Amino acid sequence: MATICPTVLAADEKTYAAEMTDIAHFAHRIQIDLTDGVFAASPTVKPAEAWWPAAVKADFHLMYKFPTDAAKVVLKHQPNMIIIHAEAEGDFKPLADFCHKQNVKVGVALLPLTKPEVISKSLDLIDHVMIFSGDLGSYGGHADLALLDKIEFLKKQKADLEIGWDGGVNDQNVSQLIFGGVDVINVGGFIQQAANPGQAYEALQLIADETGTT
Repeated sequence: MATICPTVLAADEKTYAAEMTDIAHFAHRIQIDLTDGVFAASPTVKPAEAWWPAAVKADFHLMYKFPTDAAKVVLKHQPNMIIIHAEAEGDFKPLADFCHKQNVKVGVALLPLTKPEVISKSLDLIDHVMIFSGDLGSYGGHADLALLDKIEFLKKQKADLEIGWDGGVNDQNVSQLIFGGVDVINVGGFIQQAANPGQAYEALQLIADETGTT
């Protein structure tokens, strides 16, 4: 079954607390988006300011040009996973090894123009690949379903690889994403900007559950 994973993307601590509070009572797994103001220009809270409810799995999507320092701050609080970008700089293997030693999963995000072949040699260190189809540092974006083609290559290389998607998810395309092979569907604006975030989440998860049984 695919998992609907609400995201939190907030420029300040007050907004962060409001968004987290909105989803905390129904989400089982969340994604927290952090930016460095360089790789993604829009500001967010700092890694040290991020928090989440104890009963919820938290994945951190680090939109950082140099993600190592931010990852080490987040790792102190034992998230479920750290996701860095294939387009980021720095030595990937030491960071991946450090995460795994802390029993934290490692994910890699691919921007639309990045081919999955660039990470093929590192897939033994990667637990999750996120197909990114959004706008860095902002809610919304366009779900370019042509990017689902990346999944076939990745699954041939590593059959048990978890696949995520970020960008433009709504109730009209979520079933297509699942049929395309996505396991974790990160949802920002459709939930956070809804009049009733809980109902928006439930609508997507219902579609996901029904899709998974067909």
